Amino acid sequence: MKPFLIRSAAIAMAALAFNLAHAQQHPQNAAVPVLKDIPGVLPWSQLENVDSYKAKDGRLLPKYPDKVLALDNQKVQLQGFMMPLEPGIKQSHFLLTVTTPSCPYCLPAGPEGIVEIKANAPVKFTYTAMILTGQMHVLKSDPAGLYYRLTDATPVVP
Repeated sequence: MKPFLIRSAAIAMAALAFNLAHAQQHPQNAAVPVLKDIPGVLPWSQLENVDSYKAKDGRLLPKYPDKVLALDNQKVQLQGFMMPLEPGIKQSHFLLTVTTPSCPYCLPAGPEGIVEIKANAPVKFTYTAMILTGQMHVLKSDPAGLYYRLTDATPVVP
């Protein structure tokens, strides 16, 4: 099986495990929170400004504007909602999304609304938005189709 399919299947299974494990904790009839821009925190509107094109090998690859390319290897702060990739209350490898995860079978946004997080230390799961700081990587040809990764991530304590 190709690495992309394995990783995609793992993300889908993690989403299902997440929703099953945390279904009892989510408040009933809660409104979907909207993230507001915060000074000094990278806005999602900047990350969403991406076009795709068809590459020679038949894959769709992202085409980034200069403003997004300038973020590569830069230290940034980013806010979003945690989507665990594995069971457990603490996560070192997870997704940060522009909207809250709500469907056990799909990701809560397209690749421009998701950032893969690799944290320095496990981060406790929460349904509320969090702010992380770390090194941003703009991905040119990720096998799973991801556009962004934040490494050396740590939570920003308000």
